[in-house]
Amino acid sequence: MFLKIHRSPGSGDVVAVCDRELINTTISHEKITVTITESFYGSRPATEEDVRAALNNAGNINLMGERSVSLAVAMGLITWSGCIMIGKIPHVQIYQL
Repeated sequence: MFLKIHRSPGSGDVVAVCDRELINTTISHEKITVTITESFYGSRPATEEDVRAALNNAGNINLMGERSVSLAVAMGLITWSGCIMIGKIPHVQIYQL
């Protein structure tokens, strides 16, 4: 997986995680097209432990891909019914208000 933490003082950090094989690809379904870039999801591979630690401390989360979403489900952060599918790729955004 790739992990990037976007620091945003005053409004909470955004943790972005995507499955390794999705980086620098574009996925689409019907009217939705998403380009999965290093600038948003990072260019440094992360271990599952790194991702778990970042998700545990996150206020806002953006997940793209089967492994990334499955990890959040296993941690009890979301359920599968809370994700959308973009083609065959699961995607979740979690916000704390």
